[in-house]
Amino acid sequence: MEKQKNINSKKDKDTNKPFAITLDVGTSLANETGSWRTERPVYLDRLPPCNNACPAGENIQAWLYLAEEKDYQGAFQEIMKNNPMPATHGRACYHPCETACNRKDVDSAVNIHAVERFIGDQAIEKGWVPKYDAKPSNKTVLIIGAGPSGLSAAYHLTRLGHKVTIYEAGPVAGGMMSFGIPAYRLPRNIIQAEVKRILDMGIELKLNHKVDDVQHEMKTGNFDACFLAIGAHIANRINIPTPDTSKILDAAGVLRDMETGKNPPKLGRRVVVYGGGDTAVDVARTAKRLGAEESIIVYRSGRDQMKAHDFEVKEALEEGVTLNWLTTIKEMDASGSIKVEKMELDAEGYPQPSGKFETIEADSMVLALGQNVDTSFIKNIPGLNIIDNVVEVATNMMTGYAGLFAGGDMVPSERTITVAVGHGKKAANQINAWLFDKTDSPLPKHELASFDKLNDWYYTDAPITMQPQLDVIRRHTTFEEVLGGLDDSNALYEARRCLSCGNCFECDNCYGVCPDNAVIKLGPGKRFEFNYDYCKGCGICVKECPCGAIKMEPEEI
Repeated sequence: MEKQKNINSKKDKDTNKPFAITLDVGTSLANETGSWRTERPVYLDRLPPCNNACPAGENIQAWLYLAEEKDYQGAFQEIMKNNPMPATHGRACYHPCETACNRKDVDSAVNIHAVERFIGDQAIEKGWVPKYDAKPSNKTVLIIGAGPSGLSAAYHLTRLGHKVTIYEAGPVAGGMMSFGIPAYRLPRNIIQAEVKRILDMGIELKLNHKVDDVQHEMKTGNFDACFLAIGAHIANRINIPTPDTSKILDAAGVLRDMETGKNPPKLGRRVVVYGGGDTAVDVARTAKRLGAEESIIVYRSGRDQMKAHDFEVKEALEEGVTLNWLTTIKEMDASGSIKVEKMELDAEGYPQPSGKFETIEADSMVLALGQNVDTSFIKNIPGLNIIDNVVEVATNMMTGYAGLFAGGDMVPSERTITVAVGHGKKAANQINAWLFDKTDSPLPKHELASFDKLNDWYYTDAPITMQPQLDVIRRHTTFEEVLGGLDDSNALYEARRCLSCGNCFECDNCYGVCPDNAVIKLGPGKRFEFNYDYCKGCGICVKECPCGAIKMEPEEI
């Protein structure tokens, strides 16, 4: 009371002065200032752009944080909550997370896939297994197809307590990971190790088991639900006039024969590959390794329209693959002479015939024009709607037939292994919900932590760690892995390049700069909170937070 009397007396003497300078001298904690605010700072978690861009739904920032602390096993367990194949994805994913990474606007994106590969390889080497605690549900689920989507669904369903059986038509599990991605990009021992870890959870796999009647299989096996996860193995064809069809092969068949054939496919010394996607590039690079002196990609449009990823094209050019842009194939004669027409881009960027023709000599031609799924085995199932060789599904991934779900290449979507793995996880959650007559609704997303939300001045330049590459000369004669992995030191360095976009990492900036002592430290791992009795809403904490984990909100009056 005495203190308040003194303040009032001072105010009476200084009625024309602002309230703040009429207070007695002392620390900010001597005088509560919260009533001055028009807006207040609040801590929040924003959505990192890498997480947002990951088709598998990985919490990338979370496992990178653990990797930063050298807790690689903890990082592995965090990855395994969403993706059961980190060593595979660290090699074969096209890493859209890095395209979205805010760090690219500072110097270059975090090499996320390389760190994930390191963690995945560590897990294989040290025998780490996923931790989960699930009570048996007494429910059984059939999965048709042991590709990335089917394996992912089996893994997540098992984590939920269900008994899972996989039927696979081929001789090995892995689907297009085993038959569509060459060994120089994805070594087979890596796939085998990660598939084994999944199966060791108690999943039954029946190989060489082709399903012709889904309803019959579900009934005889007493399955409560079924997930269709057949990969796109059927090559698209076009009619190219030729008297010798034996010289025209399909890309899917060439890559499959590399894995299952007793002898490698005989392509000859001059090979022409028709197409512009990653599969076309894979076949052209495979041809070089099989002894082709010339391996030529023919594509009817320009580089900008080519679907193949830049790093794949770059590596192909390094290996001596030739790319013919704006060229379309018209016919092939018995001797192997291919008549091609040069194309010209119109005003809208579409290729148009020019009337100018050339000849390319070749021993074989490989068509890489996309692939489709064999849906013939499900066409008679009531309620199923098949359009353009894909199955229509509802938002819960169920088809029009109750208990029958579909994902991966079988539904309209981008055809990558990471998308397929994401579909498998989503399908598992939706199947689980359907089995118990519940609804699985995704949690609402946080506000995106875009680059403008960060204070990039805080971060120093830290150049990306480049992965070692196999010498170009050796690539011509071997299917050894082209890209090497990171070691412990540079994996740690690369993980620490993460900006922690949108989420507090306890740098203490807000605590140090607050002029009102209004920031309270809660202890390691517990972050901070504001004491609004003393915070006057100056916003300095927001301006000094490097990761954009604080924002100002209007004060409710």
